[in-house]
Amino acid sequence: MNHMVQPSRDASFASVNAIFIGRSLRLSLRNTEQLIMAIMLPIMLMLLFTYVFGGAIAREGDYVNYVVPGIILLCVGFGSSSTAVDVATDMTNGIINRFRTMPISSMGVVVGHVVASLVRNLFATGIVIGVALLVGFSPSASFMEWLGALGIIVLFLLTFTWLFAAIGLVTGSPSAASGYGFALLFLPYLSSAFVPIDTMPSWLQGVATYQPITPVIESIRGLLTGGLAYNQVWSAIAWCLGLLFIAMIWSVYAFKRKAGRR
Repeated sequence: MNHMVQPSRDASFASVNAIFIGRSLRLSLRNTEQLIMAIMLPIMLMLLFTYVFGGAIAREGDYVNYVVPGIILLCVGFGSSSTAVDVATDMTNGIINRFRTMPISSMGVVVGHVVASLVRNLFATGIVIGVALLVGFSPSASFMEWLGALGIIVLFLLTFTWLFAAIGLVTGSPSAASGYGFALLFLPYLSSAFVPIDTMPSWLQGVATYQPITPVIESIRGLLTGGLAYNQVWSAIAWCLGLLFIAMIWSVYAFKRKAGRR
């Protein structure tokens, strides 16, 4: 009896991505220093701004309520920036070529890094919010407002993570990815994260007002502490969705260009 050899079939999209997500989560658990830094750096900045600069900026003592939304986005930025390094490492160490020999879509390796970063940084953000509550952060948000703020944080985190993934794909080395990605982390400092925009020089106020970080911060601040302007929420969502779309298209194009058809 002749035995016919069955051609191999590509694994399903869901199973491939589940495997790559599990791989990236395990790598995150092994790299505890990266997670610790993603948590400790925003906490140290929050303590610095609250206890060292807070008295000079807001003498009435409620500066912590103003600064915490900005610190949350800093936490998101610092945490997601490691995605650029992780992606660049995989693109340069030869493992993508091994994945291409398998009946799978090797683009899943990028998806795995993005999802693992999302899980890791939501955990870090939760710790930062907990510490903020301990140092005097007193939000007035209802349950639904907390959900709204969390939704914007998740959307912003997903957007920034895909942007860092794209940077990791187009750079030539992990060190270059770290350097280029670091430029994005300056955006919160040029926004309303730490001081009101009207206290800035006039030439800088336009930059701070119309860059994407400001409406995200103002939306989170308004949802958690009151004074919400709903036009800021829609602006924040529009900025995030637009940048997310660009980042995902950029990532797919860059991956295909570097890794070939898979």
